[in-house]
Amino acid sequence: MRTARQWLEEYGESHRHPVNKLLHWVCVPVIVLCVMGFLRELPTPGAFASVPGLDWATLGVVLAVAYYLRLSVPLALGAAPLLVLGLATLGWMETLPWPLWASCAVLFIVAWIGQFIGHAIEGRRPSFFKDLQFLLIGPLWLLADLYRRIGLRPA
Repeated sequence: MRTARQWLEEYGESHRHPVNKLLHWVCVPVIVLCVMGFLRELPTPGAFASVPGLDWATLGVVLAVAYYLRLSVPLALGAAPLLVLGLATLGWMETLPWPLWASCAVLFIVAWIGQFIGHAIEGRRPSFFKDLQFLLIGPLWLLADLYRRIGLRPA
């Protein structure tokens, strides 16, 4: 299994252009939030449906944090509260006068357009074309960059 450092370095190879980086700072969190929103919209089976806060989005957060723990405890500890904040944001989005899935669909499409514009400017294909795990590495790459900016070692 690759280390967090190896994943982050490989991901960073196709994310060097400042415009691409900026677009990723905007679009990656939006995409993560939208995926969580799509998961929240899935029906919760049987007895679990009556447990507040127990849905597919919450399970997705738990699984993502478990994956991140395998790669880097410091990054997992940073990602966990951000993902919980995402769940809280979904709660707010559910109060809007239109369905959550509709908000997520529009934001998801716009964010992916932004991502592909960034990669067109970069002149490199998105990393997930090589390995789907890079879809989980993108948010960590942003967090690792934030850690470096404030003087912490990400991995």
